[in-house]
Amino acid sequence: MDCILGAKTHIESNSVDLIITDPPYGIEGDKLDKAHYNRNEKYVIEGYVEIPSSEYPSFSIQWINEAERVLKPGGSMYIISGHTNLIDILNALKNTNLKPINHLIWKYNFGVYTKKKYVASHSHILFYTKKGNPHTFNTFCRFGANERTREGRSLNYADREDVWIINKEYKPGQMKNQNQLPNRLLTKLIEYSSNEGDLVCDFFLGSFSTAKAARSLNRRSIGFEINKNAFDYFNKEF
Repeated sequence: MDCILGAKTHIESNSVDLIITDPPYGIEGDKLDKAHYNRNEKYVIEGYVEIPSSEYPSFSIQWINEAERVLKPGGSMYIISGHTNLIDILNALKNTNLKPINHLIWKYNFGVYTKKKYVASHSHILFYTKKGNPHTFNTFCRFGANERTREGRSLNYADREDVWIINKEYKPGQMKNQNQLPNRLLTKLIEYSSNEGDLVCDFFLGSFSTAKAARSLNRRSIGFEINKNAFDYFNKEF
């Protein structure tokens, strides 16, 4: 179902530990699909629902207000977005009481090919927390303070820099949604910003990638997907 109605109906206020979500980009879905993947369309789930650019500001305000409501004090939220309607998301966040922590850049392969401008090969990851309690950040969950590369560089420092190079996953012959987040990316976010048993929410489930990563790390999961074709297929798989 729609995430705004879904959150109002099914999620209590101050109950979610972590939100990781990849909202619709607000551009033509068919062009996004072909540009990003250059793939056989028969393996793409039909029914992707895009948000018209004219509706994107109000849409962003509505779902982000629900996200703020359901987050626990001290809870964290990561929003993955392209640049096209990033300003609408930032404006919606500015009108909440959520606290900005980081603006990460995710650099990936499969950039959008262009002839008359630079190739788009990154996304933005906005990291915000809800005031009221200290937020979870497991600084040494992936690398210890003294772990070093062969060249002597701190692995922990490198892992926590705000530009991440993580390739998208290439899955030939497998059913997929229009835009899927790689497990490496989701695992990293979940490990740093939650603990075992925490509740992880994805307002736009898509292929259930966030839910799968959360469950594999012994977190609980909840979320919504408006495309019934995608929900039925990936829920069965999940």
